[in-house]
Amino acid sequence: MSGTGNQLNSRTKEFSTAKISDEKFTLNLKISQLKRDTHVLSKNYDIKKYLDSTKFTFNPEISELIPKDTPAYLDNGEKYVERIGRALAFFRQVALIGPSGTGKTHIVYLVAELAGLPLWEINCGLQTSVFDLFGRYIGLGKENWIDGLITSWCRNGGILYLDEANMMKQDVATKLNPILDQRGHMVLTEKDNEIIQRHKDAFLIISMNPVSSEFAGTKPINAAMRRRMSVWLNFDYMSVGTKIDEKEIDLIVKITGVQRQIAEKIVKVGAELRRQYKSGELPYGPSIGDLINWAKIVADGASVLDAGQETIIAMTSDEPEIQQIVRKLVCKFAEI
Repeated sequence: MSGTGNQLNSRTKEFSTAKISDEKFTLNLKISQLKRDTHVLSKNYDIKKYLDSTKFTFNPEISELIPKDTPAYLDNGEKYVERIGRALAFFRQVALIGPSGTGKTHIVYLVAELAGLPLWEINCGLQTSVFDLFGRYIGLGKENWIDGLITSWCRNGGILYLDEANMMKQDVATKLNPILDQRGHMVLTEKDNEIIQRHKDAFLIISMNPVSSEFAGTKPINAAMRRRMSVWLNFDYMSVGTKIDEKEIDLIVKITGVQRQIAEKIVKVGAELRRQYKSGELPYGPSIGDLINWAKIVADGASVLDAGQETIIAMTSDEPEIQQIVRKLVCKFAEI
């Protein structure tokens, strides 16, 4: 069972900007930083065995891309942080697969922070061009070259995080292949076939939802890319169907302050919605963060049903028929 999704203290999703300058041209990189309660992350995870932050050195500008204040990751002893660290240390790349809201992106930020690695994040579901990712000439005469995100990562190192990788354009995947195999370099055909060697501390993490009709645009990762991903880690929700994880209830109580019996009802509803989502009956399965948002409204004085209407019911779908189904499930499993 997996982690906390995008939950803990999602009230403060801040942004910082790093700049990489090439003569008079500047590439601005924006990364999100998730806030947390005060705790010492390094004491909770044994990642230094595989990724020792003291052994990595990066340019000051790139070091600004190292995430800060990432919340702890809650699992059931799967030791995802350590397993990701091991995969990166042994093979330099790893794949994460699981439904939305199971904590894949969260744990990538956590690993990057713990290992002291700059994080370069790309959402493959967006219509990002090859030029944005690998680079292009700019200026009136197109005489000045500026690196794209993937090229910058290859030169400078850190973690390249490809989210929704099974929505990646084929031309992007093809250009990645020589970087990820024994050749370890990329060829910038857009820049006179310049060859760039992969930085010694350049790691890759891809994540994806399971291929299904519910995730428009998803497709199986092609064989060439699959061969280059030596380790695949599966993520799932903590509570699904009749399996209720007490730690998920504890977390909701701790963060929102609602009574435990209310938190239990909220988790039971969420577990059933996730079960139906995984079976294809509903278009959305709530993350722990979604359940926490629901509980926060209840803690402010709203009823479980009214708070559910504002959050989990409306979130599941825009269609009135589906919202009615979810409303009935809320009433049934929350015993309203």
